[in-house]
Order: sequence, then C-alpha cells, then structure tokens
Amino acid sequence: MDEVMIERFGPDEWERLKTVRLRALRDTPDAFGSSYERESRFTPETWTERLTGSWWRVAVREGRDVGLVCVRIEEGRAHLLAMWVAPEARNRGVGSRLVDAAVERARQAGVEEVELWCADHNAAARALYTGKGFTPSGRTMGLPSNPDIPESHYLLSLLFRAARRDDLPAIVAMLADDPLGARREGDPGDPRYLAAFERIDADPYDELIVAERDGKVIGTMQLSYLAGLSRLGAERCQIEAVRVAASARGQGLGRRMIRWGIDRARARGCVMVQLTSDKSRADAHRFYDSLGFTASHEGYKLALS
Repeated sequence: MDEVMIERFGPDEWERLKTVRLRALRDTPDAFGSSYERESRFTPETWTERLTGSWWRVAVREGRDVGLVCVRIEEGRAHLLAMWVAPEARNRGVGSRLVDAAVERARQAGVEEVELWCADHNAAARALYTGKGFTPSGRTMGLPSNPDIPESHYLLSLLFRAARRDDLPAIVAMLADDPLGARREGDPGDPRYLAAFERIDADPYDELIVAERDGKVIGTMQLSYLAGLSRLGAERCQIEAVRVAASARGQGLGRRMIRWGIDRARARGCVMVQLTSDKSRADAHRFYDSLGFTASHEGYKLALS
C-alpha cells in the first residue's frame, strides 16, 4: 500500500475541510445524510464552527487529500461521521486507517461505545465496519437526504469484546471467585479450559464475551443462540456464566453487561433472552428482577459426574 498519512486540520484550514467534504458529497451523494447543495451554501463561519466543534482527520496520499472522517462526542458516546475515501485511493487501506484513527480518538476521550449509520446498499463500507467489530444494533431508518434509501445503525463497544485465548486465566479466576465456583473450578492452565474455549470460539452460535477496561479483564459472560421449532422456529439467546471481578463490583458493570447482551440478541433477531441462576444466589435474583427478567419457570439439572 502507498504510504498514507492521517493528518489533523490546522485551526484555520476551514477551506481545506470544505474542499474535501464537498468533493465527498459530490462523489457519493447517497452515502451521507447531508447534500452538496446544502453544504455548498455554508458560510466561512459555519465551516470554521464545524472544524472547531468536532474532531476531523484527513487522509493524505502523495500530497493529495484522499479521505475524511469526523468524530463527535455526545452523551458519553462517540459518533463516527462523514467517512469518505476518494475513488483513486480505495482498496488501499485508507478507510481502515481512518476508522482506526476515529476509534482511537474515542478511546482517548474515555467513551466506551462508538456508533455510526451506514446505507444498506454500501456493501464495501458495511464490510469495512463489520471487519472492525461494528455490529448492527437493529435500528434502521431512511437516509435523511433521501428517505428512499435505507440505512442501518452500527455499534462498536470499547468495553465489551469477544474473549481471546489469553483471557482464559482471568475468566477462570472470575468463575472461581464465589462459594459455588470455588468448589467446581480448577487450575486455569487445565487443558480442558482451552479445549472448551476453542469449541466456543469456533461456533457461530456461541460467544464468550469479556469486559475490558484499561487493559484488564473485569467481567465475562457467555451468549448462546438456541434454535428451536417453538414460536415458529424462533431463536433464543441464553446468557450463562455472568461474572464481574471483585475490583469492579458495585459500579454498574453487571447491569451494563446484561443490557449489552440483550441488545446484541435483539439485533440478531432473537425473540427471547433467558438465563438460569442457582437458587442460593438471592442477590443475583434481585438483580435480574430489576432488569425485567421474570422467574417464570422451574429449572432442573441432573449431574452426570
């Protein structure tokens, strides 16, 4: 790939921003919620306000501006906006570099979620975003500049992610850190843990999730997507093994983790989220009650070993 630099705009470079942005609006008018006709009428004051009010970066290749991205921080969430790559620079990793820069900006701002909207017909953009870990939230609407074009909402959590092999010691430690777990868990190096992880990791109907903050794993849960014939063949999401590290308890992490799992199941199209909790876990029962779960069934288990 030719060398690409991701640069910030100078405080007085509103004309540069205007030039790149208007080129983007002319090039792909069906990708943005605004239009060339609207923004070409902006005053210098409006462009200056835009430049100073949000975080903008421009991609430069061979001395030419060939890409653009904007991040706006609002209400504890980062919004990725105005993403564009010039035709002559596509398929060269420019978009990937711009998204990485935007996500890093969100991390530096201390937010834990990045959101964006993408037109459904833009297959290349959707592939880029999903490849970076963005997932559909299930929200859709018509493009503001052309309501006949459907677009979908995507989210990237900077707190929750898929577990990796090197997370196993922290996960097993959390599973063991209560009276029940202490009796049934073992050495994190036991090869059976790794075998189970590899099976989960390879299964598209299972997700082992961790919460990570400042490089430290502080929570975990497993989401399993269950097929069945009942309810017209609907899929259900089963939440299992919910744990929060002792150092992170009492901070609302467990509530956020369950709500994130529910949103993920809803976006996938599941009709129900279900879980079980040992009868001795009175605090957990109150927690799930407060999240809207109902104790509608009696659970039975039969130990085979």
